Amino acid sequence: MEAHKRILGILFIVSGMFQIIGMIFLTALLSVILPLAFGHLDFKEQWVLVWIIPFVRFISVFVIVLFAIPSIIGGWGVLQEKKWAMTLVLVLGCFKLFSFPIGTALGIYTIWVYTEEHRRTTHA
Repeated sequence: MEAHKRILGILFIVSGMFQIIGMIFLTALLSVILPLAFGHLDFKEQWVLVWIIPFVRFISVFVIVLFAIPSIIGGWGVLQEKKWAMTLVLVLGCFKLFSFPIGTALGIYTIWVYTEEHRRTTHA
C-alpha cells in the first residue's frame, strides 16, 4: 500500500505543476491573442478587453490557488506520510473527478487508495 501512496503523492505533485504551467500558458496566450484579435475594433468597442483580460487572469490565479497549490502540498504531505495529507488528497481527488479523462482516473485512484488505507487501518 505504501507504493500506491507514493505514486499518488507523485501524481498529485505532477498534476499541480501541470495546472500551474497550463494556467500561466493560457493567461499569456490570451493576453497576446485577444489584443491582436480585437485590435481592429474602434476604441469604443474595445471595452470588452478592459474586463476580459483581467477576468482571465483572475480565473487563472483562482484555479492555481484553489487547486494547483493544494495538490502540490497534498502530494508532498502524502510523500512525507503526514496524517492530514490523505484527507486533503481525497477532497482534491473528488474535484478532479470532473476533469475528464486524466483527472477522472486520478480521482478514482485517489478514492481507491484512501479506502484501501482506511480499510487496512481499521481492520489492523
